[in-house]
Amino acid sequence: MAAAAAPAPAESNVEFIRARSDKREYRRVVLPNALECLLISDSETDKAAACMEVGVGSFSDPEGLEGLAHFLEHMLFYASEKYPGEQDYTKYITEHGGSCNAYTSSETTNFYFDVNVANFEEALDRFAQFFIKPLMSQDAVLREIKAVDSEHKKNLLSDGWRMYQLQKHLASKDHPYHKFSTGSWETLETKPKERGLDIRQELLKFYENYSANLMHLVVYGKESLDCIQSFVERLFSDIKNTDQRSFKCPSQPLSEQHMQLVIKAIPISEGDYLKISWPVTPNIHFYKEGPSRYLSHLIGHEGEGSIFHIIKELGWAMNLSAGEGSDSAQYSFFSISMRLTDAGHEHMEDIIGLVFKYILLLKENGIHEWIFDELVAINETEFHYQDKVHPISYVTDTVSTMRLFPPEEWLVGASLPSKYAPNRINMILDELSAERVRILWESKKFKGSTDSVEPWYSTAYSVENVTPSMIQQWIQKAPTEKLCIPKPNIFIPKDLSLKEAHEKVKYPAILRKTPLSRLWYKPDMLFSTPKVHIIIDFHCPLTSHSPEAVISTSLFVDLLADYLNAYAYDAQIAGLFYSIYRTSAGFQVSVGGYNDKMRILLDAIMKHISNFEVKPNRFCALKETAVKDYQNFKFSQPYSQASYYLSLILEDQKWPLAEKLEALSKLEPDSLAKFMPHLLSKTFLECYIHGNIEPNEATSIVQEIEDTIFNTPNSVFKSMSPSQYLIKRVIMLENELKCYHQIEGLNQKNENSSVVQYIQVHLDDALSNIKLQLFALIASQPAFNQLRTVEQLGYIAGLSLRSDCGVWALEVVIQSTVKDPSHLDARIDEFFKMFESKIHELSDKDFKRNVKSLVDSKLEKFKNLWEESHFYWGEIEAGTLKFDRVESEVALLRELKKEEFIEFFDQHIRLGAPQRKTVSVQVFGGEHLAEFKKAIAEADTPKTYRITDIFGFKRSRPLYRSLKGGPGRITMD
Repeated sequence: MAAAAAPAPAESNVEFIRARSDKREYRRVVLPNALECLLISDSETDKAAACMEVGVGSFSDPEGLEGLAHFLEHMLFYASEKYPGEQDYTKYITEHGGSCNAYTSSETTNFYFDVNVANFEEALDRFAQFFIKPLMSQDAVLREIKAVDSEHKKNLLSDGWRMYQLQKHLASKDHPYHKFSTGSWETLETKPKERGLDIRQELLKFYENYSANLMHLVVYGKESLDCIQSFVERLFSDIKNTDQRSFKCPSQPLSEQHMQLVIKAIPISEGDYLKISWPVTPNIHFYKEGPSRYLSHLIGHEGEGSIFHIIKELGWAMNLSAGEGSDSAQYSFFSISMRLTDAGHEHMEDIIGLVFKYILLLKENGIHEWIFDELVAINETEFHYQDKVHPISYVTDTVSTMRLFPPEEWLVGASLPSKYAPNRINMILDELSAERVRILWESKKFKGSTDSVEPWYSTAYSVENVTPSMIQQWIQKAPTEKLCIPKPNIFIPKDLSLKEAHEKVKYPAILRKTPLSRLWYKPDMLFSTPKVHIIIDFHCPLTSHSPEAVISTSLFVDLLADYLNAYAYDAQIAGLFYSIYRTSAGFQVSVGGYNDKMRILLDAIMKHISNFEVKPNRFCALKETAVKDYQNFKFSQPYSQASYYLSLILEDQKWPLAEKLEALSKLEPDSLAKFMPHLLSKTFLECYIHGNIEPNEATSIVQEIEDTIFNTPNSVFKSMSPSQYLIKRVIMLENELKCYHQIEGLNQKNENSSVVQYIQVHLDDALSNIKLQLFALIASQPAFNQLRTVEQLGYIAGLSLRSDCGVWALEVVIQSTVKDPSHLDARIDEFFKMFESKIHELSDKDFKRNVKSLVDSKLEKFKNLWEESHFYWGEIEAGTLKFDRVESEVALLRELKKEEFIEFFDQHIRLGAPQRKTVSVQVFGGEHLAEFKKAIAEADTPKTYRITDIFGFKRSRPLYRSLKGGPGRITMD
């Protein structure tokens, strides 16, 4: 299906199918070595990007060398003959405002990066050398095997990885799908050594598969197409073309013995999951007809009469998704996945029966052209009004279409089905049969009743047969509730016209202010798109005064979303998105998308809020799920646990998970019903409306919301006085004191330990901000290189900025199986000690280069309405109102002297600095219990303090002032 690569240099004038709103220029070029390239010129971009997809993935791993393709992906980052310095590539990219990564899938390996536009050519040269002459030096081999193994160990307790591998394990042994793909110490070091293999030689041999004729390149720059083409021809023409054949995997990985099965598996975390799958003909072969898209729309629907709506109302499931997915054009699976409740676990057969009942209904009811036309209309609007994304996302998305589609369809891929073909839809529907089904059922309730173990992740499971006659019985005893196809979608936008902005408005302004609400408004001046973003922030000071209040607010928000789901699902399909979530000071409603039908959705949400009642059946289902989610925190990664303890130490209004779980377990429907009027009796609405909307309409929306919320006869909502405005604040650590909090990991089966070292620096202030950001820019790549690459402490290692309520800090995170947290913490200190000389010896040239890189990153334009909106809302939410933050910080950066920067480092960051304020949170995993016992028995050294009682410690510390005023006090004066 892919267009054949030309044998000689070729530049084809392809007429690309493109979005009406897309102003970029495109060109297809095929180099003399048969490398096929897509060039993209965007005169408005601040970042350049590139992505190379190589048609060699884990399916190509030699027998007995599982993970070799993934290992090669790691190794190519190191160094090349032209740039032999280790990490030359990543160092150059990060120093010039960019980022880089790679991933290995079944049939491809993808490498990608972005960088500030001024540095694109040089970054591209370093990138091209991966595919021309990488060094793959012997001394890097062992280190990177350890990195691959550390990545594997991180995944060992991830149910996503475990269940994926289990499904692969229960497939034909002679199909590459069956393989273990990521690699480990055992597959890349122990076993090859036993067989007398030199892993580096095997790596070099495997690299020979990397032939230019199997590669696709997307290059995205600011320059003209001719200029980008000259870069590409000069830098990539030396990639060898050894005319390799592209990997073609055998068709389906499931034979008859792998179907008609129920696989019962035991997960690590709490919660029951059901996945019903069928092998189907890949949709890619009929992407113009889109048969799987039509079926996933109906089977995955959540409106009235859908599978999900019925099983949700019966209290059996919490979510459902349906669709086709695959890594390959040769085989595919259509799957329906859901999270079950405890009651749903008991009714598994009824649920499967209901699913097959619906499939039967679709067959009997026939295929409907109006449904297909509705999907075509939705997809076309979505394609033509798509938001611009970051170049790095655009190149990685686009490269994946080059292998599979003719060049004119590279920009659109399979996203615009246009041919109504009921026979194709019926063909896939016939493949969703009882004869071809396989069911994966995850539950801890299967403990003690399994008889097999998957070899790579040690997942306990058992397999039972399920015959078509059994399924027939399940269909007959399934619920009799009325299944039906959806009604026409009222939310499909019709009016996509653009409103005229009558005056140039640079920043949000207060348009309306009452004792009940305040409206911030900004028309869209940048994107000319028929979309709007509305945020209604319900400020309720009683939301977080106790663990009971916090979990009651959370459950109220969950119930609201649950009640709205069947009605609002159509809106989401039609490109209108909403979210309702708890905040530290109440809850927030956010609605975004096409403005045409926005008010209908917003009105429905507000009516649900003002008429809220507790439905006991939904309360019980949501409470059960929430309890399991809290319990699952103990199975989270140790670095996530360390981050949680750090937040608990820093934030003055934060309740421990254990207390919230206890409060949740005692919460009943009537106590929530009593709490809600109490919570809502103090409310202030902070509103933000931004986009394709006129000021009078924005005003009338907020007036309508006020009327719905506050001015109905039985409303429990009451206004809030300014003195009740809730402010979250952060504790101030002590100068020259290092605090420790050492604790055992919550899941001792997890071998990983973690440390988070937090260095608190200052409360939001433009001059201090830029100095700290500059340090992070200079130090982040060397920290990663030293802690992960050189010292091999763990796969997760990094230095980044952190801000809590406007208090800025540095944070260094490491997760490791090889060393305990005390050792990791000492290595972080050692890094800062070593890095001191680097800062003091910083040349003027390097200082100016880093300042320029930070300036370039700050001046990066918003890509879409949501990015712009989140920036301005962030300023309003924090109370800082620095809408000109970027301009003011850039002006200060341009004046910053190297001596001032070094003085800042010496005062706040270097080890032993007079104003260095540090806390180190250390989570000890199962491998390091002996070290934990030793660590907690040690006496405190001078200038250190051991936090054993987090709440006692917090009470003893002063708080940073808040940046936020009250409703009566934030003004734009």
